[in-house]
Amino acid sequence: MDDKILDWVLPAEKFSQDGDTQSMRTVAREIFELDKNSAEGLALMAEASFYQGDLQEAESFAQYALSVEPNHLRGRLVTGGVAIKNFKLKTQLNILDAVINDAHKELKRLRANLQEHNRKFAFNRRKRTSEDEKFERRIDKENFIVRSLLFKALCWSSNGLYLTGEPARAAESLLEASSLIYNDELAAELYSKHLFLKNYRDLSQAQIKELAQKYNSFFENTTPFTHDKKSFNADKKIHVGYISPDFREHAVANFIPPLLQNYDAENFSVTCYFTGRKDSVTVKLKNFNVGWRDLIGKTPLLAANIIAEDKVDILVDLSGHSQDSCLPILAYKPAPVQICGIGYISTTGLSAVDYFLSDKICSPENLPTSFTEKILRVEPCSLCYSPGLIREMPAVDLRAPFLKNGFITYGSFNNFAKIHEELLYLWRAILERVPNSKLILKNKLCSLDEGKDIIKEKLSKMSFPLDRIDLRPYSPDYLEQYREIDVALDTYPYTGGTTTCEALYMGVPVITLRGKTHGARFSASILNAADISELIAQSPMDYINKAVQLSRRKELLSAYHVGLREHMQNSALMDSKNYIRELEKIYRAIWKNFCGK
Repeated sequence: MDDKILDWVLPAEKFSQDGDTQSMRTVAREIFELDKNSAEGLALMAEASFYQGDLQEAESFAQYALSVEPNHLRGRLVTGGVAIKNFKLKTQLNILDAVINDAHKELKRLRANLQEHNRKFAFNRRKRTSEDEKFERRIDKENFIVRSLLFKALCWSSNGLYLTGEPARAAESLLEASSLIYNDELAAELYSKHLFLKNYRDLSQAQIKELAQKYNSFFENTTPFTHDKKSFNADKKIHVGYISPDFREHAVANFIPPLLQNYDAENFSVTCYFTGRKDSVTVKLKNFNVGWRDLIGKTPLLAANIIAEDKVDILVDLSGHSQDSCLPILAYKPAPVQICGIGYISTTGLSAVDYFLSDKICSPENLPTSFTEKILRVEPCSLCYSPGLIREMPAVDLRAPFLKNGFITYGSFNNFAKIHEELLYLWRAILERVPNSKLILKNKLCSLDEGKDIIKEKLSKMSFPLDRIDLRPYSPDYLEQYREIDVALDTYPYTGGTTTCEALYMGVPVITLRGKTHGARFSASILNAADISELIAQSPMDYINKAVQLSRRKELLSAYHVGLREHMQNSALMDSKNYIRELEKIYRAIWKNFCGK
């Protein structure tokens, strides 16, 4: 690349990072003044068009750039981006994998050139000349640009990998991306997403803890607020704050009402701090008699200041490392006591978080823990299910589907990223042992033709009987489709939460495997609280056997479909009054502990 063009590309890349598409176009025009057929200028126009949502123009400019320079990195990157927007999953991943591979090669070449230059310089023992400095500046500029392109390719690729059921690769892409960016806040966000995706596959307790603790290093320069314990009264009315981006149509909203509707107003006051978008569910939640504070768009420091000024005593984070995490706010320690739980299944790794809400099933006292926080055990379950806030729950079909169909139908409505090869082998074994049985998989990947092809290819390689598999797209009426399922098969090690509760509430028994970590026991805790622990398997073989045996016990299976909803409504899993009383006992105990230190 010509030096003059390179000098223009450097600010263009910074404009790209800032989302300043107009300035990117201006730079491209300046480059065209130097070379009207510049591949770099064309690719910059393509990238700007892509960010502005004009996919046709983006594709046209990118193809023009590639006609000038067939292996142009930015041009190929944009074609991969256009493939993402057009839901061409295979095309997207193939293009971005190649861009990532070539970017790595280019960075390696630049490092080798610089090392060779330094070696010759040291060997000749001569003074550095202006030509030496010019060479080194050029290497720095090229390195910055290639790193930036690699960063984008890794981030874009991670989304496709996650959707196609490869969360481990997606997590590694985000980990590398976090090491390439110079913005500490964005690096922390990417590492947080990396941690979230690591939950999808088996890790040891020690591995989970070690990975999470590294998150804390992003906040080494964050000065936490101080709280003078002498000014606090152990017996005072406790101000509890709940913070989340998900006071909206989101899975966690099924577990929020019990926190707000029956709390002891004489001894507790409650404020909700929402950081995400609002919708009709937000409006419904605002009808509860609690305080509400809008932190949308506020910096972590400003948000923390607001919480501190409100004099919150106990701040409960409901998102953990989920999307749009609130942990950067908690890093400032705006409340004297801070807890995470309900909306996340693993440790945060953040030293500013004191406790994590769990229970005796997810975190038995006699087992080693992966948590950097102290465990608070809510009995019998850390969750309390409260359906109906997001959508009206359909009536249960009291006749099990096999009575109409003459065969057993298994089903999983879980995210496909939770489904891996080992689990699929268990499901295949179940189908083999239950003649004529079928399996319904319903998820977002099945909403795309290419997505269905990817699933079929994976199943074919495992000799799955494809004629007994029904791949269904996500749809708003998914709850009604539980009426076609006899037995739901849970995923592991990332088990269902809301998905498990919804299946049970629709009268469908769920077979789950109790794993070794907190997240791998989430469904087991739900089933235990719902008083149907007989559906909890202790090993992979037990998982198969329970699914097969239930299909043969037709009277029991029918009884589940008839009585499961009522049984669940009368269980501890939906006893909101007892749940909040247990939680408030814990709040009082940890507050007294804080004041007494």
